[in-house]
Amino acid sequence: MNPKMATSTVTAVIDDVQGRPDTRRIPINRVGIKDINHPVRVKDRSSGEQHTIANFNMYVALPHNFKGTHMSRFVEILNEHEREISVESFGEMLAQMTSRLDSNAGRLEMSFPYFVMKKAPVSGVESLLDYRATLAAELKNDCTETWLKVVVPVTSLCPCSKRISDYGAHNQRSHVTIAARIAEHVWIEELIDIAEQEASCELYGILKRPDEKYVTERAYDNPKFVEDIVRDVAVRLNEDERILGYVIESENFESIHNHSAYARIERDKDQPGG
Repeated sequence: MNPKMATSTVTAVIDDVQGRPDTRRIPINRVGIKDINHPVRVKDRSSGEQHTIANFNMYVALPHNFKGTHMSRFVEILNEHEREISVESFGEMLAQMTSRLDSNAGRLEMSFPYFVMKKAPVSGVESLLDYRATLAAELKNDCTETWLKVVVPVTSLCPCSKRISDYGAHNQRSHVTIAARIAEHVWIEELIDIAEQEASCELYGILKRPDEKYVTERAYDNPKFVEDIVRDVAVRLNEDERILGYVIESENFESIHNHSAYARIERDKDQPGG
């Protein structure tokens, strides 16, 4: 038998099970692949781009009459987008994903380590500091929403401890998380800058003795509760018209308690009173 004929015969009899109709009449909100790692290039404000590894979640909505979706197509789409990732290209990738999988709704998420080169405040010595960033886009009812999220480690110093103590004050490492729904391009570094500027003090990878003196005194002169941090960040985001909504979280990993202090603010500027 001709090998080409044999191949055609085998291909013809392979059943597309997930393409069969379903009779239960129950749609599925999200179906797809989760927790897949892939190399990407991300836009960088200072150097153009940086190479990193992103963890992807890719979902589409499945109508009630379809038995399943084609999981391999998600991976195919991912492998086609090794170029530089931006807010714009991420939205294009979402549109391609929903179109290829015959769906009218979908969600695309990628989370990745992001590095910023920082100069120590006095010595000027340079070192990298890592942050955790997430880019997410969701298509629903012909409308696409895009979110940019970053987790920023900072220092916070307790105003109460400073006030009641004869000397010193307790401080701790804190995480400020900003998730912003954006209307146009926003640099990851812009959200990092806001979080660091509204904390008691920012962190650095390398500090010499003069730098350590500076950051210790900087935090002492700038005490903030978790409530202060989220409110001060909210003031900054309220002034930015590119940001349509946000979730701000601050968590202090307390140095004198066996628990964390936590605060959160949510706002949707599109809602009445938002």
